[in-house]
Amino acid sequence: MPRRLIEAFDCSPEKLKSIVSDTISGADDGELFLEYREGEALMFDNGRLKTASFNTDQGFGLRAVAGETSGYAHSSDMSEAALIRASEAVSAVKRGYSGTLADAPQRTNTKLYSDVNPIEAPGFEQKARLLEEIDAWVRARDPRVRQVTASLAASWQHVEIMRADGEMVQDIRPLVRFNVSVVVGDGDRQETGSYGAGGRTSFGEFIAQDNWQFAASEALRQALVNLDAKPAPAGTFDIVLANGWPGVMLHEAVGHGLEGDFNRKKTSAFAGLMGQQVAAKGVTVVDDGTIAERRGSLTIDDEGTPSAYNVLIEDGKLVGYMQDRQNARLMGMKPTGNGRRESYAHEPMPRMTNTYMTGGDKTPEEIIASVKNGIYAVSFGGGQVDITSGKFVFGCTEAYMIEDGKVSYPIKGAMLIGNGPDAMHRVSMVGNDPKLDTGIGMCGKAGQGVPVGVGQPHLRMDRMTVGGTQA
Repeated sequence: MPRRLIEAFDCSPEKLKSIVSDTISGADDGELFLEYREGEALMFDNGRLKTASFNTDQGFGLRAVAGETSGYAHSSDMSEAALIRASEAVSAVKRGYSGTLADAPQRTNTKLYSDVNPIEAPGFEQKARLLEEIDAWVRARDPRVRQVTASLAASWQHVEIMRADGEMVQDIRPLVRFNVSVVVGDGDRQETGSYGAGGRTSFGEFIAQDNWQFAASEALRQALVNLDAKPAPAGTFDIVLANGWPGVMLHEAVGHGLEGDFNRKKTSAFAGLMGQQVAAKGVTVVDDGTIAERRGSLTIDDEGTPSAYNVLIEDGKLVGYMQDRQNARLMGMKPTGNGRRESYAHEPMPRMTNTYMTGGDKTPEEIIASVKNGIYAVSFGGGQVDITSGKFVFGCTEAYMIEDGKVSYPIKGAMLIGNGPDAMHRVSMVGNDPKLDTGIGMCGKAGQGVPVGVGQPHLRMDRMTVGGTQA
């Protein structure tokens, strides 16, 4: 790989700049996005190394934006000829249009992660041996273990972004993820538990012995809890959400509804509510892409805008949206550093980074003690959300009944059902223990997936609908 991605083209940097300038001239915005990516993944499953892969990819995406319309073309062929063909296709969006090119994003000297390539160390053989060791370690902990799946994944992404004036910015982004899943059984009954961690750094801290053993033991603990769990009741209950990963419900039920494109098109349940009370007092939600080495963080987004600490809901009032450059301009707002894309083959759009609720003044013990008959949701699995209506359904992967202010027996099959804006008004207590997830979040939107972070403190939500297996 060349030291600079523009050197991969078979033409001079000056010629490259000329093509990009001609393409975007007369438009409102646009850029040439260059990307080189390496990726590696290993999965040890059921006593053997089941999959191992390594891949590289590189290419460019060229975009011109005119009003609400954008022209986009991409190619893995880093040649002058391919760029010219892309330019001809993209320029069609400007016909009959004469815009004023938006100002370039501000520059930043902040760097939120190192240039380290996590694929290089430890080596492949060491990773394979570690996964085998994890498998054996978990199986030795309990005779009820029937299956262990352990995986390591890493990527190293180098991006360069050129604007019409030839100004260029770059970012080098490492990313790792480690995961353990355990299946335990007793007779005909089987249950699963899992734990994962990751971030924009090397593998070092995640595969240190104490850390992988903690992760493996947590996966086993959750599986054994579920093995003893009783069917969840159905009905209306006061709910306590644990801190950390349960913020995924906030991400889905509220976060997507606060992305600029949905609000500009008025397809969000939050459209037109700026300045209004959209959540209970005491609820503050932020999207923060500036946290060092976090999974969802970005030094710059995929349009070249530095990421930022963006307050979305403050003390229950809607005060901001997450914006890319196009939607910000059309809404008369400022870009917030949330223009993201999966790869050079995709256009950027408003996406979350690390989205979480800030802390309040209640201890977790106070919150649990306040509930006479309810459910304590510690971890979530999959869920579905309708952005327009805000309706959601989320499945709990670890949950307990609360009886007379105390956590009692574990339950399985609990589904939280509600409406995002309505659910935010049902928050009656906010904990003083905000926490981000361990670094496993992945967000899908319009066919694109990007890494994200989620988080929250302990919360009490009153009179929520729970779907279960007992009525």
